[in-house]
Amino acid sequence: MARSFLVVGLGRFGKHMAKSLTRQGNEVMGIDISEDRVNSALKYVTDAQIGDASDPQFIEELGVNNYDVCIVAIGDNFQSSLEATCLIKEMGAKFVFARANRDIHKKFLLNNGADEVIYTERDVAERFAMKFGSEGIKDYFKLSDEYAIYEISVPESWVGKTIKEKNVRQKFGINILTIKYDDIFDALPSPDHVFTATEVLLVLGTKESIRKIRK
Repeated sequence: MARSFLVVGLGRFGKHMAKSLTRQGNEVMGIDISEDRVNSALKYVTDAQIGDASDPQFIEELGVNNYDVCIVAIGDNFQSSLEATCLIKEMGAKFVFARANRDIHKKFLLNNGADEVIYTERDVAERFAMKFGSEGIKDYFKLSDEYAIYEISVPESWVGKTIKEKNVRQKFGINILTIKYDDIFDALPSPDHVFTATEVLLVLGTKESIRKIRK
């Protein structure tokens, strides 16, 4: 079922967000104070308007309460982002998703109308640092400040052993979600599964638990 989105700010992040949402079959309204940005995003959205998201009259005319999700994607001016977030929530938005670049920005946004906040540059940087700076980690998806899903190669000391023998959950504090081998996915594998060197594991755990198994 298609949903409706309002994307405030059509810079790189906002435009990519709008493009992805539209590709999924959703209704997307994009707004930006820049006419050039609006014009460049027209092919990616259902509709678009030029306007100031900190202007109460403009926001009221948009009817933000009619959208399932309002996304504040302004990244180059935190004051404008905060004002837009506060105003959109005040005008009755059901759910406000905002972009932040710093921890203090996240705190202010959450305290002033944002239901959820994403770090763009920081989240991408953390993911690539984890992927390329940690041996054996192929990919990484953050779920919270503590937990993440990691795609890892099988540790050498695990090869030829079963999940039960390695006592994975109790000893390392991780849950094995899926084991991939030869393009086959084994979801929630049996405790008697024997690890091989060519397998890739999808596990849920903390950074500390991943460090333990990489030692």
